[in-house]
Amino acid sequence: MATSEQTGQLGLAEYLAATLRLVLLGGAAIAAMGVAGRFLQWPLLSATLGPTIYVFMAHPRSESARLRSAVVGHATAVAAGLFSVAVFGLWNHPASNMAGHVTLHQAGASAVALGITLAVLHLAQAHHAPAGATALLVATGIAHPGRPLFGLMIGVGAVVALGPALGRFPLGRTGLAEEEQQ
Repeated sequence: MATSEQTGQLGLAEYLAATLRLVLLGGAAIAAMGVAGRFLQWPLLSATLGPTIYVFMAHPRSESARLRSAVVGHATAVAAGLFSVAVFGLWNHPASNMAGHVTLHQAGASAVALGITLAVLHLAQAHHAPAGATALLVATGIAHPGRPLFGLMIGVGAVVALGPALGRFPLGRTGLAEEEQQ
């Protein structure tokens, strides 16, 4: 159970309401992407959606939750991942999750993709940590060019478009993030 130090200025009821908001809206957003992907026959769910939704909902006033940061972050990550896949000759290589392990080339591609992503985000002052997951999904082949990558991009685009609205949803938002308490 949360202590008064963890809840800050909030009472326990407000803190639990904020937690319930994260559970319900975050779950609804992921479920909606899954259902849409099922009916559209596109792989819209990816590991990068969870952290992106969390940033928008739990820290809506942070730099990481700015639309610019999310767009620059994920676009850079996809470009860096594709660049790394090309440089390391991984276009026709099986994804790490299908092979059961990461090859040395995939490890190198992942390092380069993440490094480029982090550098661009820092230089552009567009910090968005979930973009790191996007870079790794592309570099390891999990979001392989074609349907898997297009699905990831559509899913991320939908979440980024809806993210600011999720952050403004009123249920249990009082003091949810540290940024809002200051």
